[in-house]
Amino acid sequence: MSEFKHIVRIADTDLDGNKKVIHALTGIKGIGLRLAHAITNHLGINSKLKLGELSDEEIEMLKKFIEESIEDLPSWMLNRRKDPYSGKNLHLLSKDVEFARMLDIERLIKIRAYRGVRHARGYKVRGQRTRSTGRKGATVGVIRKKK
Repeated sequence: MSEFKHIVRIADTDLDGNKKVIHALTGIKGIGLRLAHAITNHLGINSKLKLGELSDEEIEMLKKFIEESIEDLPSWMLNRRKDPYSGKNLHLLSKDVEFARMLDIERLIKIRAYRGVRHARGYKVRGQRTRSTGRKGATVGVIRKKK
């Protein structure tokens, strides 16, 4: 049997080898529990094992699938369907998730959409209350006039 690996590197992320495979995969930004289950089922890997206990071949297979062919999963599981720029169904991981979000917000600001205006001004975007929450700055409470 091969030795136990305490740290496994997949998709530019160091994962804890002491966690179960499905929980370790959630350490990659863009992969949640549901997608981790789907990946292990698709590849036929035992999700109850710890990530560090997997053989080198299984880890390499997992790494190759996540980095190259994760789009083989059903399109409803992917986090970027009908990408506005390419029109394809994509699944973004790690830094790409943050970068795509930033580009989307910049696009909304540029076209002066309502959501973009709210983002630009630093207000709440999704219809939450702003009367009593979401305040920024030093002033807290009521300001009274001096008598």
